[in-house]
Amino acid sequence: MEKLQGNLHKMHTEAGPPVAYSLELGGQRVRLSDFLGQRIKIEYLQQIECTHCGRITRKSFSQGYCYPCFSSLAQCDRCIVSPETCHYHLGTCREPEWGLSHCMRPHIIYLSNTSGAKIGITRETQLPTRWIDQGAVQALAILRVTKRYHAGLIEHAFKQHIADRTNWRNMLKNEVEDIDLYQLYETLWPQVKSSLDAELIADAEEIASADSSLDLRYPALAYPAKVTSFNLDKVPLVEGRLDAIKGQYLILDNGVINIRKYGGYLVSLECGE
Repeated sequence: MEKLQGNLHKMHTEAGPPVAYSLELGGQRVRLSDFLGQRIKIEYLQQIECTHCGRITRKSFSQGYCYPCFSSLAQCDRCIVSPETCHYHLGTCREPEWGLSHCMRPHIIYLSNTSGAKIGITRETQLPTRWIDQGAVQALAILRVTKRYHAGLIEHAFKQHIADRTNWRNMLKNEVEDIDLYQLYETLWPQVKSSLDAELIADAEEIASADSSLDLRYPALAYPAKVTSFNLDKVPLVEGRLDAIKGQYLILDNGVINIRKYGGYLVSLECGE
């Protein structure tokens, strides 16, 4: 039996097949995907530590930050969720150096199949991690641009034709049918391109091909017919048989828990019979 204690952070992933998951607590790492079919126990120890500055906080903001960090860090600004609102070029970025190293870098616009087809963006260096964290079963990088702002504007244009959200319950149920993402790209891109200005078109490098779609499979013995979420703030003890791991969720026989949601929470973890 594995026993660890520490503050939660998102699970580490390695592309499979299937995807391998591990969790680091207190400087030790356990490979959770090795414990499929076995009992796991997570207990919240009533303390939250900011994942950025380490300050003890009564409430977690934006998956692990204390309020001062949430309200001052560039990585917590609105433009991270809505990149088309990036204001770096206006000279008002909260942390210009951080913006330069994270946002003024090549970004990928992609199509993925999570609970259906969706559009998304990420830094080029975050593939395929971004797709795995979303629980995508298929993904296709379609365009490369030089900065996040341009990616956000192009994504916003795609959103007039396709969703940018995942139905997380259907994703966890694994109720997903295969999609020809390249065919979808060929259908959507001419429509989107016609709505873009010359600067965006010039920056958008087309990188999709019929054989570049990635299929992703996850460690699973069973998926739930009905999704019930655990809430550590209300019930601090999660215990059950580990049936699957997908996205950043542990899927137990009696409920699911989004590990990333509880970033900074101090927990104890027991794995194994």
